[in-house]
Amino acid sequence: MVEDINNNFVKKLKDIFSDIVVYKSAQRNKFFLSLGIPSFLRDWLVMRFADSEGNVNMDEVNEYIKQYLPRRDQWELLKNDMIKDGSRVRFLAKVRVELDVKTGEGLFSFPDFGFPSRKYEAIITDRVLREEKESLLSSTETWGIVELEWRREGLAGRGEEGRVFMVDFKPFRPYKVDLEFYQEARKEFDITEWIDLILMAIDYNPLGFLNFQEKLIMLSRLLPFVEKRVNLIELAPKGTGKSYLFSQISKYGWLVSGGSISRARLFYDISRRTVGLVSRYDYVALDEIQSISFPDEEEVRGALKGYLESGEYRVGDHRDVGDAGVILLGNISEGIMNENKNMFRELPQVFQESALIDRFHGFIKGWHIPRMRENMKAEGWGLNVEYFSEILHALRDDIRYRAVVDDLLEVPKGADTRDSEAIKRLATGFLKLLFPHVLLLKEVETSDFEEYCLKPACKMRAIIRKQLHIMDQEYQENIPDIKCIKG
Repeated sequence: MVEDINNNFVKKLKDIFSDIVVYKSAQRNKFFLSLGIPSFLRDWLVMRFADSEGNVNMDEVNEYIKQYLPRRDQWELLKNDMIKDGSRVRFLAKVRVELDVKTGEGLFSFPDFGFPSRKYEAIITDRVLREEKESLLSSTETWGIVELEWRREGLAGRGEEGRVFMVDFKPFRPYKVDLEFYQEARKEFDITEWIDLILMAIDYNPLGFLNFQEKLIMLSRLLPFVEKRVNLIELAPKGTGKSYLFSQISKYGWLVSGGSISRARLFYDISRRTVGLVSRYDYVALDEIQSISFPDEEEVRGALKGYLESGEYRVGDHRDVGDAGVILLGNISEGIMNENKNMFRELPQVFQESALIDRFHGFIKGWHIPRMRENMKAEGWGLNVEYFSEILHALRDDIRYRAVVDDLLEVPKGADTRDSEAIKRLATGFLKLLFPHVLLLKEVETSDFEEYCLKPACKMRAIIRKQLHIMDQEYQENIPDIKCIKG
């Protein structure tokens, strides 16, 4: 019976999303991971070279990767082709762009190659900047096919020097995002099918989960992908896929794994006059949080408190805003996997302040997410990761869902504002993920909203509230009794 249901589900999936499904293979994914290719590029490549049955000529894929996706250690060879051979080079890369006010030039860099090492070494030609300004300047980083050449040329106020010029750029946008189509498509699936569809889209096999609750907790990791400035803390045992999800699924997010991170990198670099991670991405996940150090703890804590509260930050004379959610990801030992104990005592000192923790909206009990096993890796037809990540990114700007939540929920007059805002924000994220077709209050099935949106949102906030009470007795232990308005 399970096999029949699965076959019916796959047929429905392929019929409705015919142009944007891809056959996922755990064995094939290992090949792409070994090359350092993220999932959103992997699925695009697989679709490009796959037949109707999902079979892929891996030799063709390998040749394409060699030609158009150079590794960091191949950058010197590309420079040699430009400088010594006088050739133009063309490849797919992540590009960071800024306009230089002093010279009026468009400057670019390749963060994955560590190029350039000096300012004004990498220039965008006026024609490319004019024709592709929306793609290049709408965000500080973007993916695209670049064409480069080297030549000696002077700039205003600077002598003649060798520089690399971007002479052509084609944005990497393989899929047109039609939110209305996606929202309508949701109506063809029941809630169980839809959750399985999302899991397959992010490379997980639904059959690898023991129960429905495990699946829902896994999907709570996606809340910062769909809702702006959702701030989460997740503690989980090693091997539950935290790093993979936040680093591989979307090009709009950034994972910081261990090491040291400064206020300049997170928010604003005064010396370079460049905005930090929170203004460039949909989310910033701090992985292995116990091993991350902050060279300027008080400055980081102060900036974080303001940013987590309102999305605004001030560094020196610079004031700016960001939309990124901040996620703390940490490993936890079995002995403290208990919301009734102080689970945050192992966090860095910068987070040992209740007023800062209060600004995190929810907690994910990662120990309820199973460790990654072979049977949890997607095997079969699913939505293309790149397409799905674009959908999640686009949903962030749709304010209709929050309007539904505001109209639907009844908040006690004496409720703590941070609690009520956190629950509303989390519930809105769940609504976008699980019921994207619900755009008006009259379309809401209240029982479904309570079960799949409000209840998990309240649970996630309740753990933050309980931990606050353990850390600081001034905080009450319980969250407000927020309910749906009946009738």
